[in-house]
Amino acid sequence: MPHGRYGHFVPYLLLMCDLLVINAIFIVILLLNREAVPRGDGRMLMILYNVAYVLIDRRSFGVRGGRTVTMERLVAKAFSTVILQGILFFALVMFLGDTRIGWSFYAGLFGTLIIGLPLSWIVTRLIVKKMRRRGRNSVNVVFFGANDAAARLARELQNDAGYGYVIHGFFDTGRPANYSAGKYLGTLSRLREYIETHQVDEIYYTLPGDDEETLKQIIKIADDNIITFYYVPQLTRTVARTFHLDHVGLSPVLRAHRNPLENPLNRFVKRGFDILFSAGFLLVSPVIFIPVAIAIKLSSPGPVFFRQKRTGYLGKEFTCLKFRTMRLNDQSNSRQAVRSDPRTTRVGAFLRRTSIDELPQFINVIRGDMSIVGPRPHMLKHTEDYTQLIDRYMVRHLIKPGITGWAQVLGYRGATEELWQMEGRVEKDVWYIENWHLMLDLKIIVRTVINAVRGEKNAY
Repeated sequence: MPHGRYGHFVPYLLLMCDLLVINAIFIVILLLNREAVPRGDGRMLMILYNVAYVLIDRRSFGVRGGRTVTMERLVAKAFSTVILQGILFFALVMFLGDTRIGWSFYAGLFGTLIIGLPLSWIVTRLIVKKMRRRGRNSVNVVFFGANDAAARLARELQNDAGYGYVIHGFFDTGRPANYSAGKYLGTLSRLREYIETHQVDEIYYTLPGDDEETLKQIIKIADDNIITFYYVPQLTRTVARTFHLDHVGLSPVLRAHRNPLENPLNRFVKRGFDILFSAGFLLVSPVIFIPVAIAIKLSSPGPVFFRQKRTGYLGKEFTCLKFRTMRLNDQSNSRQAVRSDPRTTRVGAFLRRTSIDELPQFINVIRGDMSIVGPRPHMLKHTEDYTQLIDRYMVRHLIKPGITGWAQVLGYRGATEELWQMEGRVEKDVWYIENWHLMLDLKIIVRTVINAVRGEKNAY
């Protein structure tokens, strides 16, 4: 719900911006494709085009108006909106029986829209966030419960000023001792008076649920003043970070991990993208593979490819391919490469620094052993060792390993000489699994290419 002064106008303003963009695109494409649209049909098509968008756009405001939505999710929603609008628009045209419109018109219209609408959403999102940073369209929040759960949530709400949360302070059943997370406002008896004299939009209840009488009173205060009420479950730090709310019938339950790739459609989309991208790369790969193979052969005796057993999907072993970057040695399956490793050849150092040594793994992707984006596969020995040392280590194998991954683009690549380095990698890998969507994969691929061009200090 859009709080704040003029907040209720935000969805309408966003819709008006969208209509301006899509109608401008429609008019330009119509003018460029006059021969594809019979005379007199343009006005009817524009009406259907706008009707289709308005019907679809209503489903998107939960994302567009969401205060903590990532740009990747916003762009993904924009793409799906264009696709759904296209399907609905085409269905309406077919329903009316007008089949005289040329395919060049549809191709130009939705080919342009699939770029124009995401750009429009990004721009309007940035404008709204800038407006919220200046104190407009803000959400005024109070907490009932001055405890660690409230402090953690408050930090999340204020993580980005563009979210637009203004935290007034904290109430509690009694004055808390040694509490410094924010301003203490008083007890329950003071809450109603404060709400009636200040603009408050949301109440977050962070106390244990066994005090049912206090909980009922605060819900009534929220209802009486038309304030949104949130109950924050009292979870341990471990559960709060890794469990997700689900339902069995009407009963709420917590599941250990959220995995969007359990959805068959998401798996189909990811696998389809992997195949198309990898096949396209492998068609032109001889341009890279042949000179690299010659350089490897000239640098030291041995095979062009390095084959190593690694841990893959659901903990199963597979043979991972790489260009060989080291001289033949007996420690290749137990010891990681380190900076200035004497085993690495000059050619191998260049291949590692530019990540070219990983390119044969596109063959693994076609085989189905790997994905383009996912947690990096580790040596079998490392899997055995780190499973005992790091919580949730094996969770990273809930999806296929990747040529690149979220942890890698954030700097967690190369040798893991300290345990905290692997813990950080695992944390980022699990986050990726729980937050996967196609736009995140595209973002990771782009950042990987940029990092490869720049050269990475941890690639050795």
